[in-house]
This record gives sequence, C-alpha cells and structure tokens, in this order.
Amino acid sequence: MPVLTRLVLPHAAPRVAADHPAADEDVAFGLLRARWHGRGLELTGFARPDGQDTGRPGSAWTWLTLRHQNRSQPPLHLRSRPRRMPEVTDDSAQSEHNHDWSGFTALIAPGRLRRGGHWLLGDWRIEATLFTRPRPARVRRRYGALAPYWCGSGEYPPAHWVDHDVRLQPFFADGRLHLRLERPAVLVTRAAPAPDGLDLDGVADTCPSGTVLRLRHRESDAVVERPLARTGNTFTVRVPYRPFTADGRGGGRLEHWDAELLYPDGAAVQPCLDERGGPVAGQHPLPGAPDRVLYLKHLADGRLQLCVQPAAGLVDRIAVRDGGFELSGHCPGPASALELVLRHPGSASEVRTPVGTGPDGRFRARVPATRTGSDGVALPLRKGVWEAALEPVGRPGDGRPLLAAPGALTAVPAATTAGGKRILLQRRWHDTLVVDSTPVLTATERSAWTQHRLRTERYPAARRAPLREAVLYDVFGGRGYADSPRAVHAELARRDGRLEHLWVVDDAQATLPPGVVPVRSWSPEWYRALATCRYLVGNTHFPDFLERRPGQVVVQTWHGSLLKRIAHDVESPWLADRGYLRALDRETPQWSLLLSPSPFATPILRRAFRYGGELLESGYPRNDVLARPDPRAAAAVRRRLGVPEGRRIVLYAPTWREDQQRGDGDGFRLDLRLDLGHARRLLGADHVLLVRPHAHVREPLPGAGDGFLYDCGDYPDPQELLLVADVLVTDYSSIMFDFAITGRPMYFFTYDLEHYRDTLRGFSFDFESNAPGPLVPTSAELLGALRELADGDGGPPPGYAERYRRFRAEHCALDDGGAARRVVDRMLELGGRGGLGHTLGHALGDAPEHTPVHPNG
Repeated sequence: MPVLTRLVLPHAAPRVAADHPAADEDVAFGLLRARWHGRGLELTGFARPDGQDTGRPGSAWTWLTLRHQNRSQPPLHLRSRPRRMPEVTDDSAQSEHNHDWSGFTALIAPGRLRRGGHWLLGDWRIEATLFTRPRPARVRRRYGALAPYWCGSGEYPPAHWVDHDVRLQPFFADGRLHLRLERPAVLVTRAAPAPDGLDLDGVADTCPSGTVLRLRHRESDAVVERPLARTGNTFTVRVPYRPFTADGRGGGRLEHWDAELLYPDGAAVQPCLDERGGPVAGQHPLPGAPDRVLYLKHLADGRLQLCVQPAAGLVDRIAVRDGGFELSGHCPGPASALELVLRHPGSASEVRTPVGTGPDGRFRARVPATRTGSDGVALPLRKGVWEAALEPVGRPGDGRPLLAAPGALTAVPAATTAGGKRILLQRRWHDTLVVDSTPVLTATERSAWTQHRLRTERYPAARRAPLREAVLYDVFGGRGYADSPRAVHAELARRDGRLEHLWVVDDAQATLPPGVVPVRSWSPEWYRALATCRYLVGNTHFPDFLERRPGQVVVQTWHGSLLKRIAHDVESPWLADRGYLRALDRETPQWSLLLSPSPFATPILRRAFRYGGELLESGYPRNDVLARPDPRAAAAVRRRLGVPEGRRIVLYAPTWREDQQRGDGDGFRLDLRLDLGHARRLLGADHVLLVRPHAHVREPLPGAGDGFLYDCGDYPDPQELLLVADVLVTDYSSIMFDFAITGRPMYFFTYDLEHYRDTLRGFSFDFESNAPGPLVPTSAELLGALRELADGDGGPPPGYAERYRRFRAEHCALDDGGAARRVVDRMLELGGRGGLGHTLGHALGDAPEHTPVHPNG
C-alpha cells in the first residue's frame, strides 16, 4: 500500500467535518462513467489538483462521502481505488503537471443505504475529498463535488432497481452528483395503442375514487384530465389522441405534456415508467397529423413525459460489426425511403448510408466507421463528434434524431476500430446517439504535458542523434499524399532506392503508395523524424520549434502562385493580430530552399516572406502532371470520380473570404453565389460540375451527389481535378496559374471584386487587365457563358487568346514537366548526394538543360 494511503486514510474519515465543507477552487472533480454490476454502482471519476503533480501511484487518493438529507443520519465514507487515467492529464489542457494518477473508481453498495433492515429513502449528497502530499511531511485535503462529463453515463448516470419497489437514481443538480433512493408512488407499466388513443396501465400506492391523469401542455395553458379505471391499486387510463392536435396544437417542432396523477384531495404525483416487464416508452402516430407522433418518453430521472414531435429513430438494438455498428429500431410514419446521415459539425463532411425498412415502421441501419471520399477511397471518420440522423432520401436537412430506447442505453458506449482509430457509438443528453471518432494519438501522447516534453526534451535530444538518410514529407500538416511533395517523392523514389520515405499523416486521413511509411503528426516518431531525417519537404509552414541541423535540408515548396497578397505584403491586420507574421519570421531562417514557380513570383516571395536564403526558380513540381499529361491517368481520375463518359467537366474552385467566418469560429462559410438550380437546367444534360471549396471552408455543399453536382472538397490532390477539367471557374484563387498550363478556358466569378481587392486581400498584379479569361459578375452571366462555350469550339473565350498567351508566357514558362527533377537535383546536392543525383539523372536520360538557382534572388 502506498505511504499516503497507509498513513493518512485510516484517520481521514473522523476528521471530515459533519457539515458540508466548502469546495476548493484549486481542484477539479468529475464523474466520467457510471455503471451497475452485481456489487452495486461503480463510479469512475477524477480529482485533479491545480499546481501539483499527481502523476505517480500513491500521489493522490480520493474519498467519497454520502450525506443524507436527514442530517441526523451519519455520513457514509467510501474509499476509492486509484486508477491511472492519462485522459485526465489530457483534459486538463495544461503542460506543467502530470495528472495520470488522478483517476479513481468507487463502489456504492446499495446495502449500505439501509439501517435496521429499512431503506434510507430520500436524497443523498455526494462529496469528494482529495488527499495529496505536497511535501513529505504534509498531507493536504481538498473538497468538492463530482461534476458531469460531456456525454454518456458520466452525463446521465443510469438508475437501477435495488429492491422490487425501490430504485436508486444518480442525478446532477447544480452541477453536483446526488443520489435519490425512492419508492415511486405511481408506476406506468404498459402502453397499448387503441383505435382513438393509448391505454396506459399502471400501479399506485393508493388510487382512490376520483383520481385522474392530468396532462399539462407546456407551450400553452391547455390541460387534459382523464379518469382512471381502478382495480385495487392497479389502474388503466385511456389517453385520446385528439387533444394533442386540437385547437392548433401539435404543429411545433417539439411540444411537451407533463403527466401527473391528481388525487381528490389536490395532491399530485408524477408517474415513473417501469420497464422491467417490457418496453413502455415508444412512438405512436397521431391520426390526421402527418409525420407527427405521440412519444411516450422515459426521462433521465425515470419520469414519464409525453411529447408531440416528428418521428425519431428509436433504437432498441445495437450491435458492433466489422467497420461500424448495426442499429435497429422503430421510426413510424415516413412513406419515402430513408438514409442514415452522419454530419461532422466542424467540417463539411457528411456520410450517407441506406436504411432498410420493414413493416410497422421497423428499420435497420449501418453506422459506418469510415467515410468514402470523392476519390472513392474509404478512410476512418475524421476525429470529432458526428451527429446522426435519419433523413428521407432527397430531402436533406429534414432529419430525425437517433434516440436510444431505455433498454438500449446499457449498450453504449460501443466501440470499434478503423484505420488504427477507435470509433465510439456514444450518447448525449441522456438518449441522443452520436458517433465519436477519437484521435489517432493516445491520451498520453496528445496531452499538453507530453507534447511540451516532446518539444523541449525529446526533440532536442533527438537532434544529437546521427542524421538518417530519409525524407520526411508534409502536405498541409498531414492532409494527404498530394501537391509538390508528392511529385518530389515520385522523382526521388524513381532515382534513389536507398532513401527512406516518411509521410506525415494527420488523423489517419491519407492513403500512401507502397514504400512510404506513415508518421502520425505530433506523435513521438514525428518529433524524432523532424530531428533526424536528412531531408524535410513541406508545402506549408513547418513547426515553430524546428531548428535546422548542420547537414539537414529543409525544402519549402509552398503551395500557390501569387495573385493574392500573402504574408508581409498583406496590409490587413488580420494576419498580424494572430501572431502569424512573428511566427513566420522565426520560421523562414530554417529553410534551406524556397521554390518559386516563375520569375514573376520570385521577388514577391522573397519580399512577402522576408526571406534571405536560397530561392530556386524551378516551377512547381506538382504541375509536372499538367505539363506532360498522361491520358491514362486522366481516365483513371474520371473513373474514381464516377464521371460518365462524354460529359464535359466544369471545375469551380473558389477561394475563401476572411470576413466569412462561421459563427462557431471554426472555419469559414461556403458563400457559393452560384445558382445551382439554374446550372442543372442549363448544363445538366451534358456537363458535370465539380466544386472544390477551399480547405478553410467548413460547410457542406447542398445537393451534391445527384449526378450533376460533385463535392470534391475532400479530393486529396487538386492537380488531378485540373487534369480532367475541361473548363475552370474560380474567383481569385491561385489555382488559375496551375490550370493555365493546360491552355483550357477559364472564367472568373468576381461578384465581390471591389470588396476583395480593396478591403480583404488585394492583388499582386493588375488582375482585371491581365486575367486570362472573362471576369463575370453574376451567376446568370457565368452559366450563359459556359453554355455558349460548350456549344462553340471549346477554345478560349473570344478576345482572350492573346491575353491567355501572355499570361502563360509570364507565369508558366518553367512548367515544362521537369520541375521535380530540378528540385531533386538541388536538394540532393545540398544534402551531399548531388553527384549521385546527377549521375542517376543522366543515366536515365532526364538531366536538366538548365537549373536556375538564385541564392541571392
């Protein structure tokens, strides 16, 4: 037994004050899980002190004290069992202290709530006491109460019948855990449909003549009273359907009716549901009210409530299957086919799967643990909480929540795995089912405490290890196998088989080719790779703690040409306010090489980044596939997208707007401005429209998946979309420079030109005079131009051929299909392998005619 336990806890209970001690503000107590088993109610929680480590066994111990509402009853003291729970350290979101041993498990045996053979009915308050040893000769006590968790049984702990007529109900009041030990006076034990209503059966401690069931409508002053048919203490009451929809009622999204038995003496008792003999809660269609049900709801505290609402998916069976979960239940009413929809509130992601339906409103649905992207590849669900709903096919947004029936609550959380991730079927707000895709990193790995030590201790230590002949690639912090790092990898793999190839992958959201090793972003192996790989190749910002080692080569490919102003060229305070420019100034000295796509871009990059190192005018490696297009590769992309043969492809790729931030602050809105209905009518017979929102946009594309409109926001490599597009529509996105390589027509949807130019970002050149295609201000004009283009010869719009030619000459001169080769040659030379790189290049017959290197700009 740890010293703290042996010396302190036997003397702790008598010293706890008889009255409620004041809660300490420098400690957090919480309940994470609650479950019933043969010995009683098991509570798993934490007691996390501020400013003190509890990361060793025996460094913290928690006692629970139960106090009855009748103060004459002596308190009950429960000694808990410490548990190692790294998630407590992670949840603390601080880097100074380890709280891995702040967890505990305590058991409440129901028999302890009896005295002299009688149950001590009433409410019990649960207090928590944390014992720590800040110094060897001192023990400190801190007091508080268990607060609720965000989901599951830690949010709504389950009740249990501890005797044939006594139930124990844990509940939260004012954010503190309590117990209610009660003998319910009225129980509803059965609900049966009748021709004009419902028959409710029950039992009451007393049921005198004249007792009625009274229903009160919360949303109005309406009251319905129904007489009881009695047989001793059992009763039956008919609840007609008509009052729920009479006098204009029943049309709201959710209407509540509170139930109580009203006795002749004026006393009123709320009935509880008793489902030990079978389900009572359920949904019953309301006659004459399409898609409205009367829902007999089992509230979290066991009470009965009647709700008028659209039919929900009431799940009564949950099973774990390979790659997901199988749900079955009851959803009365809809005549149309249903699909199950998962939505990720923090992104534009949706997952839709068909729902099988049977007689009497029964349904069966599969909840997948994976999502299939627009490229046809299945990946694990993105991390975060996914909302779940049933929706009629073709009516998006008309959702019915998935609710767990009382008998199914014990089946959650249910867990499965996909791509190394743990996927949970969980519940919120007592009975609403959600899917929680947990992070790839373990709680130990991702906590701020561990991350601080990986950054300040493990990374510096790894920098002293020998450099390994390896390349670490990073595309937008682990987004996928794409962009210029993809082209650099392909070139390196083709010419040098002795290099290791490591690829940063965030949240398992990428598929990699054979021979490439995935590295989880922010993992211990990621820190080590940053410190020990000879070559780092990335298309966006590197971590702010990165220090380039002697002999290490850091290649910054960047990810766009320069139409919009970037970095220090942006006059708006938007970037400076977020510390972006200060971080950039710390980062740029770590680059060995910055790539430039053109002589036009070179001085802009050097000025905007305030970069004084070597800058290579190579062209972007990612555009080699556009400069030397492969028809077989293009055909493969069309197949992955599912584009029918003979359809023209319009790619709409708008940029984002800094002033269009979502209300929750997470990402930016999809301000499409394109009349999709008009587009379908005008172009739908022989076109498809691919929409590629900017990665910062976090909203779904309405109507996608209908055979005309394709949401390609998650397509891993946009260069492949450019490869197959017959025409590009954009606004102010630098994607125009890439697409210009193809020579295919472009249109610019510039509905907010003045605002974007003068207020948001501004341009690095005279966009209006030099754009290689028409600037179109309205959706109607744009769609008309696309129709006219398709009906003509498909070439550049009239009057733009010469402007297009000049644009390509200025911005695409280096796009000859050899950019990756030039970058790899210089990269290997900087890494001391230049002779090998050039020798192999010449042997393969692809040596560059020129390698424009500009170390001084």
